[in-house]
Amino acid sequence: MAVRVTTTGRIHFGFQNLSLAHERLYGSLGVAVEQPRLVVDCERADGIHTEHPDAERYARGVVDLLDVPGARISVREALPRHIGFGSGTQFAAAVLSGIARVYGHDPCLRERAPLLGRGGRSGVGIATFQTGGFVLDAGHPATRFTAERPRDGTWTVPPVIARHSIPDSWRFLLVIPDSEPGKSGKKEDEDMRSVVERASPGIADEITAICARKVLPAIAEDDLSTFGAGVTEIGRLNGAWYADTQGGVYRPPVGEIVRELESDRAIDGAGQSSWGPVVYGVTDRERGATAREVGQRALAAAGVGGEVHVVAGRNDGAKIGHKD
Repeated sequence: MAVRVTTTGRIHFGFQNLSLAHERLYGSLGVAVEQPRLVVDCERADGIHTEHPDAERYARGVVDLLDVPGARISVREALPRHIGFGSGTQFAAAVLSGIARVYGHDPCLRERAPLLGRGGRSGVGIATFQTGGFVLDAGHPATRFTAERPRDGTWTVPPVIARHSIPDSWRFLLVIPDSEPGKSGKKEDEDMRSVVERASPGIADEITAICARKVLPAIAEDDLSTFGAGVTEIGRLNGAWYADTQGGVYRPPVGEIVRELESDRAIDGAGQSSWGPVVYGVTDRERGATAREVGQRALAAAGVGGEVHVVAGRNDGAKIGHKD
């Protein structure tokens, strides 16, 4: 018996707070999107059998956690790694869920994700795997999750404090420039520590106000233009925290792409997902074709190649079931 797990990437709009001066640290917001996808097939086996390095890495951890003999894992579709779609968390969640289902176990995803090194700073990836939609998480108490990253398994995944379905007519432009991957692993930890140690609490206060007064009411009321303006502001303010570590408010060449998107009426907001280089634009079904053209022009203006897609939001959790 084989179990197939299908999940997708997410857009990470940013954090509410990176300053140790406030009670809670991080607190992220983002949305699940229909593409790109991760499709993983899992079967029982003795030992670990897979040709994908990420699948092997997480499978070894999962097999130990569940105390099972092993697994055979086939990756049918993979998310691009470290470009802003949250590939690591989706991979870990998919492998854990697939192996657990094969052996008849509950994956206990929120409890076990930290043991696999996931769901630390941001809870968006775990939440969108489980439910899809727009998600805002609570972050961590600043006294517990300080500038130093705790040891794997010693944190809890941040609780979801707001979740909304993404309106059917909304679309997200994804501009993927041919550029170096974003930060991950030890380098990401080092740069985040540097940012947290000197982050301005005043920026956090601005972001919190934008979340409460713009972004949350806008998605609840299907107000696309206000939502787009709100996440754009949040992204720009997050970029002010990161400017010294990524070469500007946006990492090059993202800034030029964002400016080009913002200048066109087909786009209601734009920004960088996580460490990039993926750039998102907020649009709708009617303007989708025009938005795609704008994205292609933005790549040309930045002098880089790349891919452009227009995708819907995903309002359901990962699909987990027997392989057809």
